[in-house]
Amino acid sequence: MRIFDSGEQKNRVPPSQTPEPQTLRGRIIDAIKGVYDPEIPVNLYDLGLIYAIEIDEAARSAHIRMTLTSPACPEAHTLPNLVRQAVLLVEDIDSASVELVWEPRWSREMMCDEAKLHLGLI
Repeated sequence: MRIFDSGEQKNRVPPSQTPEPQTLRGRIIDAIKGVYDPEIPVNLYDLGLIYAIEIDEAARSAHIRMTLTSPACPEAHTLPNLVRQAVLLVEDIDSASVELVWEPRWSREMMCDEAKLHLGLI
């Protein structure tokens, strides 16, 4: 179930394979891969917008550090909250926070190879 996007965007890039999807970290990554940028047919994780995932298993919490493709992104107020909501749906996570950062600055090189290939960048 994808509650994080309207499903209207065509030609969406399928998510890359998640290493160790059965781990808590892998399940968090898979949840984030359900969040798509409305202007780019690639999920936020494969775009390289997720810089860090810190998990406190004892506290059942996760802290995500992420950026956007541009500080002027029209979805700047929406995307971090969508990431937080997605992470909260992961079993064994009761609290989640998302920190929006601008360093290092995002560039196309941060995208996974599958996304680059689909978008014609390689």
